[in-house]
Formats: sequence, structure tokens, C-alpha cells
Amino acid sequence: MLSTKLFDFFPAPPPVASDPCNPSPCGPNAQCRDGICTCLPEYQGDPYSGCRPECVQNNDCSRDRACIRNKCKDPCPGTCGQNAICEVINHIPICSCPERTTGNAFAICTPVQEAPVYKDVCQPSPCGPNSQCREINGQAVCSCVPGFIGAPPSCRPECVTSAECPQNQACTNQKCRDPCPGTCGIGAKCQVVNHNPICSCPPSYTGDPFVRCRPMELPVEQAPQDPCNPSPCGPFSQCRDINGSPSCSCLPTYIGTPPQCRPECVSNSECANHLACINQKCRDPCPGSCGTSAECRVISHAPNCQCPHGYTGDPFTQCYIQQDPIPIEVSTPCQPSPCGANAVCREQNGAGSCSCIDEYQGNPYEGCRPECVVNTDCPSNKACLRNKCQDPCPGTCGPNADCQVVSHLPSCTCYPGYTGDPFRYCNVIPPQPIEAAPPQIPCQPSPCGPNSQCREVNGQAVCSCLPTYVGQPPGCRPECVASSECPQSKACIQQKCKDPCPGTCGLSAKCQVINHSPICSCERGYTGDPFLRCYPIPRKYSGAFEIF
Repeated sequence: MLSTKLFDFFPAPPPVASDPCNPSPCGPNAQCRDGICTCLPEYQGDPYSGCRPECVQNNDCSRDRACIRNKCKDPCPGTCGQNAICEVINHIPICSCPERTTGNAFAICTPVQEAPVYKDVCQPSPCGPNSQCREINGQAVCSCVPGFIGAPPSCRPECVTSAECPQNQACTNQKCRDPCPGTCGIGAKCQVVNHNPICSCPPSYTGDPFVRCRPMELPVEQAPQDPCNPSPCGPFSQCRDINGSPSCSCLPTYIGTPPQCRPECVSNSECANHLACINQKCRDPCPGSCGTSAECRVISHAPNCQCPHGYTGDPFTQCYIQQDPIPIEVSTPCQPSPCGANAVCREQNGAGSCSCIDEYQGNPYEGCRPECVVNTDCPSNKACLRNKCQDPCPGTCGPNADCQVVSHLPSCTCYPGYTGDPFRYCNVIPPQPIEAAPPQIPCQPSPCGPNSQCREVNGQAVCSCLPTYVGQPPGCRPECVASSECPQSKACIQQKCKDPCPGTCGLSAKCQVINHSPICSCERGYTGDPFLRCYPIPRKYSGAFEIF
């Protein structure tokens, strides 16, 4: 009788419902929902044995397609130049000029000019695209333009898309290069997977691998426990405490799902051919790159500037209306000049030879350009300063600070044992006196890094950047330290991206910002020194001067 009463007092526990998804019956890259397996987005196949992307390498696609970001796509759009024909042969885009046209098929094909009166075996050129022709003893001798490989008439760049490079390299400025240098943050490791640089923090380190990785602090037992400390969401994500459980989401301007949040791009190869990776966004590199009256077209992520028909000059500075040439009686190899923009013609032994002017490069018979126009024209550990790929570190950081270039931008940190603003001055950390252990203060020492501030909220350290600084702790930095970090129409003035025009030009002059530099000129119908004052051009009329 006693045992019966005990069972009546303690009823049997309710049965536990079984979870058909634990353990998961699904294969790799598949997800289980109510016992039903489906492939993850952009994956295909049998979800119970394993899903895979549409392609991993070019051989997974048909011969007229290439594997671009795990998709079989036509590699032609944005690859060839104006008026050129693109044909995909064995996954590789081949650019060529149509009949009766000539030029660099990766830049522009122009109609074949009428043959001059004198016979020139190199006009039109029999050498094909991306090649140069020289006349030797009345015979045409062909060779590839510097920077191109192969033999005429099949000269081509080393690569046009990353799919033409080894898996551990990416196509940058038509060269197969390691995309890792300058891509990842301080203390992070870089691994190239399918042409893309993948940044991650080493074991026992945490942080933003595109900014900085720091040693992981040992968790301190606290009551009650914060489910977001440490954050389970991974890099570039934010964690919110909802009813005692962590809720993860990607930070603004980042894509993907935690823990796979990432920027839109970290190198040009992740953008479409007509865009460039600028400040981790795929953007048009043309605005502000070319000079006055010039046209801009993006070819393989790089802005290509050209003067329109009827104009001449340096397309990276200013194009002028082409004046009618003065007729000459005797024709020479350099008159008219066979050279392109920013190239000079030199005559020797009755033959003309074209070469780029100082500090310009490219095909002198079609047009020379500076080494760089925007940061993405340079390796990730260099920045475009005054049209040169240079190290942006010298003179950027303060004393006792170290500089490292990450994605073209200089990042300053204090030496170990020093503290302060690394962009101004780092001081030696004074020794702490030995005292009895005080109550733990979350903000002393501050876990937020340089150029940041720490506030204690409910016993937790909450970090934010100081006013006028951008980014997220511990990667707070000024808006800019070099003009190459600003839009093409701005310049870095006192660590701010500002318009450099106000107060630069003289009276009645106009100011235009080209590649971060203010260019002063007089309006049409005016003359004078645009840095002092422009006057209306006087004209002679009825024995006196009339101002119009």
C-alpha cells in the first residue's frame, strides 16, 4: 500500500520527442529540416550523399564556359576592348580584332587606315594583336609587345581571368600573382583557395582577420553568464542576447551568414571585369581617373583613358582639340607620328621607333599609361601615390610605432610595451605598483585597442571608436592618412577626405579634381595665370580693343 502511494505522488516523466535531424541523415553541404534533406543555396546534387557547387575548375564546365566564382559563366563580358570580337576556346577568352580593323584587342580596335603613298611593310601590321612590327631590310619583323607572351600573331597577356592561373594564384593586372600579400590584417594567416585569399586568425587568437588578430583572453567565470561573451558568431558578425540565447547576424556592409560573414571583395578578381575592388566594395574605378575631355573604359578591372576622336594630348591629364597638321613636303618615318598617346618617335637609319615617355608604360604604338591610377592597379601591399605603386608607410606612423600595409592602407600599431595613438606618438607603459588585488574593472586595462574608448555597461566592457575615427575596435583609424584612400575627387587633408579646390585657384578660374589633385584652368574665352587671375581675351576691333 505504501509503494502505491509513492508512485501516485511522483508521476512518470513525459516521453522525450525524437529529433529526426539528430544525428543528421544529410551529406556534406546539405541541411536537414524536419527529417528532409536539401542542398544549401547555390549547391546541387543528392543531399543525402553530398552536394557540390556547379563547378570547381574549368573542366567542370563546357568548353565555351569558364568556372568563375563556382559558376559556369561566359568569360567574355568586359574582357575585350572596344569593337573587338571575343571567342571562348577551351574555357579561355580569345580577343581579336575583326577584319579591316587593327589594334590591341584588349583595349580598342580601330579601322585600318588607308595605306600612305609610300610603301610601308608594317602598315597595316601583319603581326596580329598585342604585337609590334619593325621594318628591317624591307622585311616586316614581328615581336610581342613587352608584358605579353606567345609569338605573333598569337600574343596575349599571361591571364585575363583568374581561372587561367593556378589555384593558389589570382589574375591581377593581367598577371598571375599571389593575392595574399597585404590582404589580411596584423597577426592573421592567409590561404589561397580557388584563386581567392581566405583570411583567418591562428588558433588561440581572435578578432577581425582583415584588420587584426589578438591573443584570446581566458574566459572569466561570471554570474550570470553572457551567451555573447565570447561571441560564437565568428568574424564580421554581431551577437545579441535574446532570452539567454545568442542571436548572430552579419555586420552592415558584410555579406553571407555567420560564421561565414565576409566583405563584398578583397581583390579585383572577386568583382566583375568592369569593376574594381575599392575599399572592399566592387565599384566603377573610372570616376576621377581620367583627365579633362577624356573617355574612360574599364578593361580587366583597370581604368583605361583615351582621348576621343578629334582630340589629342595626355588622356590622364587633359585632351585638346586636334589642330590641323601643317603640310610638309618630305615624309619621314616620324612625320606623321606612328606612336600612341604619351609616346615619342625617334628616327634612326631611316626607320622610326616608338617608346613611352618617362614614368609611363604600355604599348607605345597604341598608348602609354602611368604605372597606376587607382590603388587596385597595385599589389595589395602598395598604394597608388602620384601614379606610382609605392609603400604608403614612410612618414605615416608616429615614433615607437610599427606600420603594416593591409589592402593598400597603412595600419599603425605601438611596439610591445608601448601605448598611445600610433598615428602620433607611443609612450612606454609605466610599471604598475604591486598592490593588493583590487576589484576587477572591465575597462582597466582597456581591451578596446588604440584610438578607441571603453565604457562599462552591466559589468561588461563596451568598446567604440573615438570621435573622428572610423572602423571598429580594435581597428579604429583616421578616415585617411594618404589621398589614395579617398575618392578620386577628394584629397586627404588633416586625416579627412576633403575637396582640395577651395582657395587653390585664382579669380575667374575653374578648378577640377583629377586623381586627388586640384587642376586650375581658365574658362573658354579667358586667359592668364589660373593660379592668380584669368582675364577675358581682348580682340582687336576698329582700331581699338574690344573685350568680349
